[in-house]
Amino acid sequence: MTILRLFIASLIFLCLVLIQRKRFSPFHKKDILPLFLLGFIGISIYHLSLNYGEQYISAGAASLIIATIPIFVVVFAKFFLSEHIDMKMIFGIIIALAGVVIISLWGNPDARIEIDYISGALAVVLSAFVGAVYTIAGKKMMNRYNPLSLTAYAFLVGNLGLIPFISPSFFGEVMHLSLVTWAAVLFLAIFPTVIAYTLWYSALEVKQASELSVFLYATPVLSTLLGAIFLQEKITVFFVLGGVFVIAGLYEVNKQRKKQRKHIK
Repeated sequence: MTILRLFIASLIFLCLVLIQRKRFSPFHKKDILPLFLLGFIGISIYHLSLNYGEQYISAGAASLIIATIPIFVVVFAKFFLSEHIDMKMIFGIIIALAGVVIISLWGNPDARIEIDYISGALAVVLSAFVGAVYTIAGKKMMNRYNPLSLTAYAFLVGNLGLIPFISPSFFGEVMHLSLVTWAAVLFLAIFPTVIAYTLWYSALEVKQASELSVFLYATPVLSTLLGAIFLQEKITVFFVLGGVFVIAGLYEVNKQRKKQRKHIK
């Protein structure tokens, strides 16, 4: 599923590069290795590790571990991007993280924290780590590429690293996919991959990495709301409480960044 999704996304980016060349920054040969590492580690390894880990730990446990991405980003942004991080921002991040913990543990009546194999948990930790690396490394390369170009090149070069992972059964499995499964794969390739990854770097172009990463804490809030709308999942009091914490944390971080910008001006 991961390989098929990412290869389709890469094919879409290739078509865009060929059809809309003027929208893309010139490709620098010296960046082949950095772009390969950016795409393979930040995209391919991220999804492979996450999908592997979720086979052996519960969704609640996975969401808690993935919630460490903003923490990794804040630490990396401080040391590698020299972004200013004050205590009030850290307080806002902690509030938002507390909201994610509440939602993951008690936001859904069926929520549970289970880890069958420690390797599964470690794989998701690896996903969180490389997800943060993808954001920081991409931010540093934006002086040479616009968001669309950087995303497309990272996918096209980086996903070549998936070729060794293709098993002999891969093509047989693809041939037997149902129309419903194909629809799901295409949806994953287009919306949360091509569009979402491009928008992420577009936002990163105008926002600091530490500020933007905290908005990832809105993911469990939105996913739970969508689950309630489309899957008739129940909304609990704890979900509402966790959502309030997340929104309060995001507000605090955004407020501090606005104060910092005014101070700089």
